[in-house]
Amino acid sequence: MPRRLLLATVSTVLIAGATAQGAQAEEALAAATELEEQTVSELVVIAPARLNNIAGSVAVLNAEDYRRSQPLSINDVLRRVPGLYPRGEEGLGLRPNIGFRGLNPTRSSEVLLLEDGVPVTFAPYGSNETYYHPPLERFSAIEVLKGSGQIVFGPHTVGGVINYITPTPPEEREVRLVLRAGSRNTRELVLQGGDTVGRLGLIGGFTARETDGIRDNQHLAYADLLLKGVFRLSDRQDMTLKLTSYKEDSQVSYTGLTEAEFRANPRGNPFPNDEFEAARHGLSFSHGVRFSDALKLTTVLYGSSFERDWWRQSSNSSQRPNDASDPACGSMVNLSTTCGNEGRLRQYYQFGVESRLTADWTLGDSAQHTEAGLRAHAENQERFQWNGDLPTSRSPGVGRNAGVREQNVRQARALSGYLQNTARLGDFALSGGLRYETIDFERSDKLGRRRGESDLQALIPGAGITWTPRPELTVFAGVHRGFSPPRVEDVITDAGGVVELDEELSVNSEVGLRARMAPGLRLEATLFRMDFENQIVPSSVAGGLGATLTSAGETLHQGLEGALSFSSQEAGRTAGDIYAEASVTWIPTAEYQGRRFSTIGGFTGVSVTGNRLPYAPETLARAALGYEAPNGIRGEVEAVYTGKMFADDLNTVAPTPNGQRGLLEEALVWNLAASAPIPGTPVRLLLSVRNLFDETFIVDRTRGILPNEPRITQLGLEVGF
Repeated sequence: MPRRLLLATVSTVLIAGATAQGAQAEEALAAATELEEQTVSELVVIAPARLNNIAGSVAVLNAEDYRRSQPLSINDVLRRVPGLYPRGEEGLGLRPNIGFRGLNPTRSSEVLLLEDGVPVTFAPYGSNETYYHPPLERFSAIEVLKGSGQIVFGPHTVGGVINYITPTPPEEREVRLVLRAGSRNTRELVLQGGDTVGRLGLIGGFTARETDGIRDNQHLAYADLLLKGVFRLSDRQDMTLKLTSYKEDSQVSYTGLTEAEFRANPRGNPFPNDEFEAARHGLSFSHGVRFSDALKLTTVLYGSSFERDWWRQSSNSSQRPNDASDPACGSMVNLSTTCGNEGRLRQYYQFGVESRLTADWTLGDSAQHTEAGLRAHAENQERFQWNGDLPTSRSPGVGRNAGVREQNVRQARALSGYLQNTARLGDFALSGGLRYETIDFERSDKLGRRRGESDLQALIPGAGITWTPRPELTVFAGVHRGFSPPRVEDVITDAGGVVELDEELSVNSEVGLRARMAPGLRLEATLFRMDFENQIVPSSVAGGLGATLTSAGETLHQGLEGALSFSSQEAGRTAGDIYAEASVTWIPTAEYQGRRFSTIGGFTGVSVTGNRLPYAPETLARAALGYEAPNGIRGEVEAVYTGKMFADDLNTVAPTPNGQRGLLEEALVWNLAASAPIPGTPVRLLLSVRNLFDETFIVDRTRGILPNEPRITQLGLEVGF
């Protein structure tokens, strides 16, 4: 029923778009989304002026557009992009789980996340996981690239690249203030401002949010600071210095619910003593020089530190609690008195430098565009596990399960280089490129005084073609090698031995089109195929309970994704704007291939060849219809559909008692947003309702059952001057 209802909504959007008639030639499809002017010293993932030359699926989301729907988290924005499946966890998108085209979304490990072209994750080579994510309000735009062009960025090229763009300083003073409050004790403060004086431009932003989240015994709170300065040395040369600081102090559990606990209270949480603390500080300095109109060099130095302490009494729904074997604890009855806890303490440091040279030149009658770059990257992980005697312990204890259980140092050192060239031949653009990665891994067990090393080298090629017979139409096709390095902990054991867990490899191909079908009506559609020689999946979704990874061997993903948008204002039909958006992802194939057997204990002799991969919904869809009046009043209704999916390689339907296996049913969520300016003032009133009908369903079974976000209603105001 939800699927039919949403498809009817999407059909309405398509019919609305189809009423636009006529065609108007424009210079480029980039007009669909206007990015702020980039400085010479910033790394660009998608150059709008070269959009017609990109042989792959792309999306550029402008903050001015997605703020109309008043998104609650980054997940709400990324759902706009076909092919992406952002799965919720705690309610604010602080640890998003993003999957591309049927890839497992757990901890976004198959995604390359960048901010201004610099890695966001704390260890992209050794542990590409998102226990931290910058808040949505920090960005002015978001770029998504899924085609062969992503080999320029690396090291992860199996899924796609998401690049978050921070704003550049305005030419004149600008200030923006947002205040919101709502259900589940949700509160938000956003303060942003900037100005340019002479050659120096400055911009800053501060965001603070807190909420009671999606479950009982949960409270999320964080604060984020951005400071950015751009100094123009000349018309052709500038420098950018950026500082970011983030701190989180949340009451949040790691474990999900058992089946019985979920039936008793879908939003319950039996562990009130769990706590998560995190702090991340980042610094980058970049310099850009344009030697001529055709030659530019950009160099970025970056570094960051990330510390997180997660004190918890359960890591999955099979632990009730994790200290139960100690007679002083015994059971859940003593959870808040004599049961101990586990402190998973982590410190991450990364440093790097990257230089990119771009050149425009000609070869005969063919215009050429070349990008070449080098990157040196180093990252350290310091990992501890301190088990305490009490539920509120913050140091190692002396009980049966207490003490220092892990003291581990993991390192990754990487050198990479890339070269990509695009040749323009009339209506065609031919692109080809090659990336080289060499990575050294090292792991030291300080408790056992053991050490191990490993290394990895990879060549990652890609090629594509675009055909632009008219300015309003681009047809593209591309193929590239998908590559993702394993984590340090998965190739080197605690004992210092080397595990033969190969890197993740695939051949990714796609063919599609981008079109302006008529004034105000835009379409993108892509057929894709990802053929994996060796896909790596978390063992928890393959049937195990650990945090390690396992090889899923040969797998195949193929399907169709598309997006359509219509704007009556852009079409020249109305003074205000009636707009409609629709996106659909259909993945009929996401399956194990070759000779494969289950990794679930007791079923290791059962073949899973042909079974669907876990957490790969066949259908995803989104539709939105909105209106913005000439006087500034806005309103939007949005529907988001997620198809059913499995949680294990056996494709188990009936839920297991621990909640970690079983079918995840389809779901449809409706959202509303409205705002209105107060005449004669710079104030705009805000209203939003997420999950309008307060639907409850399961979004994850990895560590036990996690529910979706409940209905959240927010009121607020925005002041801009």
